[in-house]
Amino acid sequence: MTRPNGLGDLIQDPDETIRRMDDWAAGFAAKAERYQAAQEETERLRLTATSSDGAVSVTVGADGTVTDLTFSNKVKSFPLEELSRQILTTMRRAQSGIADRVAGVMAEQLGDEDRETRGALLDSLRGRFPDPDEPDEQPPVPPAPVPPAPSGGAAVPPAPGTPPTSPRRRTAADDEDNNPW
Repeated sequence: MTRPNGLGDLIQDPDETIRRMDDWAAGFAAKAERYQAAQEETERLRLTATSSDGAVSVTVGADGTVTDLTFSNKVKSFPLEELSRQILTTMRRAQSGIADRVAGVMAEQLGDEDRETRGALLDSLRGRFPDPDEPDEQPPVPPAPVPPAPSGGAAVPPAPGTPPTSPRRRTAADDEDNNPW
């Protein structure tokens, strides 16, 4: 004895079995089309941010890559360090909107379908492209200071934690290529 709507019902009515399989296949095909549409729309996304003074404008795609970079005449007077800082800051501002835009595309194309998959994807994007106003979890570690070279040609001791190395012997190949190193 089988339960109602169980396997026994399907075996007894092959037409019902075929209809259910067709419905399942049609549902699967429709889902694939929705995902394809979401992917295509996501690939067309472009996000642009402009620096507060209007000197730098950066456009990025949904994967975070820069697709356009423009400058106003103001950058002619910028020191290179300032220009670099503005480019990176503006790029990060553009990238920080990626997760929200992708979420909008997914909501439009997929509705409430596959919440777990969507959540994992959006969490990954938020991790890769955080809000630039949020402080980093760990500040960058400044490089260790380099001690001045001793006078008189004495050897410089290795930095702490550096494994000792033995001097390299010159070979005939070193002499042949005129490479002093």
